[in-house]
This record gives sequence, C-alpha cells and structure tokens, in this order.
Amino acid sequence: MSGRLWGTSAPAKVILLGEHAVVYGQPAASVAIDLRMRCRIRSASISSLNGMPLTAHNYSYVSACLAKHNACPTAVITDSDFPSGSGLGSSAAVTVALLAALARSKGNWDEETVAREAFEVENEVQGRASPIDTSTCTHGHGILIASERSDRLLWEMSCDTRRWCVHDLKVPKMTLVIGFTGRSAPTGPLVAKVKRYVDHSTFAREVIEDIGQMTLEGVKQMAKGDLESLGRTMTRDHKLLAILGVSSPELDKLVSATLPHSYGAKLTGAGGGGSMIALTDRPEKVMEIIRSKGGKPHTAVTDVPGVKNE
Repeated sequence: MSGRLWGTSAPAKVILLGEHAVVYGQPAASVAIDLRMRCRIRSASISSLNGMPLTAHNYSYVSACLAKHNACPTAVITDSDFPSGSGLGSSAAVTVALLAALARSKGNWDEETVAREAFEVENEVQGRASPIDTSTCTHGHGILIASERSDRLLWEMSCDTRRWCVHDLKVPKMTLVIGFTGRSAPTGPLVAKVKRYVDHSTFAREVIEDIGQMTLEGVKQMAKGDLESLGRTMTRDHKLLAILGVSSPELDKLVSATLPHSYGAKLTGAGGGGSMIALTDRPEKVMEIIRSKGGKPHTAVTDVPGVKNE
C-alpha cells in the first residue's frame, strides 16, 4: 500500500419496496441516490478510523473489511453526506467504499467482487443480511433482488439455504424526499427482532410474503411510469412493515404528515428510527412539512453511479 492515499466513494441507497422481506428470499427494489460516502486509506503504524484506534469491539464493519483483505495496519478516513443509522445504507456504503479502496491499493477492483465481499462482511457483522444494500451501493442506479434470473442479471449470491438473483433495475425519473427522524437505529437488532417474530408466527411469515408480492407490483408500476399506483403500493408496504414492528412513532408521524402531498410514503431501510421516503411532485411542500414535524429533509436524485475511484 505504501504511504500513498487511495480514495473511493459509494452512494447512499433507499429501498423503495421489500426491506426485511428480502432477508427471507422475497423480492426487493432499491435505488442509489446522490449522497455519497467517501473513503481514503493509507498504511500506518496502527489501524484507525478517522484517528480513533480500531479494536476487536469497535467499528466492526471497518475491522471486518481489513481482516478480509489481510490488510497491514491501515488508517481509514471517511467523509459522509449522510448520517449513520439513517436508513440510507451507511454501513453498506462504508463497507463497499473501503473494500474497493483496499483492492485498488493492490491493483484494481471489479464490481462483482466488491459486491460479494461487502455482502459477506455485512452478513458476518449483522448475523443475517441480504445483498440488497451492498449491491446497490456497489452497482448504483437501481437494483431488483428476485429469486429467479432475468436478462438483467448482474450476479447471484447465496448464504446457508438462501439465494438471491441481483438484477439491474431501470428506474423512472422520480423525486423522492427523504425525511430523517434524527434518531439512529442500528440494523442488526431490528433484523433479529423480525427473525424472532417470523420464527414463531405464521402471521408474520404471511406478512413477509405479502411484502414480496407488493414489490413485484411496484416494479411493474415503475416500468409503466405509473407513479400514483407505485405511491399507493409504498404506503401499503409501510403499513405491513409497521405490523412487523420495525416502524416507530417518529417514522409514522412523518409518513402520515407527508401523505396528503405525496403519491405515497414509507419507512426505508431497517426502520426503528432512521428515515422515511415520500414519492412526490411537490418536494418543497413535503420538505417543509418534514421540517415542521421535527425531521431533517433531503431531496434525492436517482440514477447515480455506484462505487468509483476518487
């Protein structure tokens, strides 16, 4: 690696439909947005993240990436346009950007290898994950996870008995307003909470299957450019995610407040806090409402590139 700096960046993501259900093999759709996580690395006497020494118990994603590459002591410097725990894929983005930077320091990186390694890291750290976040941050643009292959297949991934076919997804021009609740929520405990429910409840398993069906409906609505129907599907998806116990009062408040001025709205990501998204043609009004309810709004631009050298 020498003393040279190696830099990359990866985008944030929002899941349009299918979070949590995707962990159980159901389809899900996500898009990369124009907020980015930048990562630079250089060799050092001890491994650190933004000047803080790495130990076995802190910064688990960064530590796991360095271990996967058998890296020499490495100083990792990150700079993000979006906060961690916001539901926008911060752990996936830093994992993808760091793995690409480590590979670049040895020669170069390729998209599929970075996506595979990043999924392995997230699965290891979270205990149970799907490749949707890491594949979206790697590939950019749009991603559809499905159980069957299509002609837009990018790669397949598997873990224990689960298998995912990761496809490029064409996404129409859409305006999304993101509302960050201001409350961060780590992904791992929420994934574990849903797993406990699904393991012990037929009803929860039926909810997971319903979310998967909604995702397929939403993909067809996107292909037609039918944003009104897509918005209604997003709102229904939020209600099912709330039944699974991954919404929060803050998220429900922002979703309810923005619906009169949106095609639809829902939480995005693991939930429990973090962010919601609203599909709208009145972004300024929706941002104003989110601010009035104590949230932090951003407009999101879609169709952005995935991981890239900086």
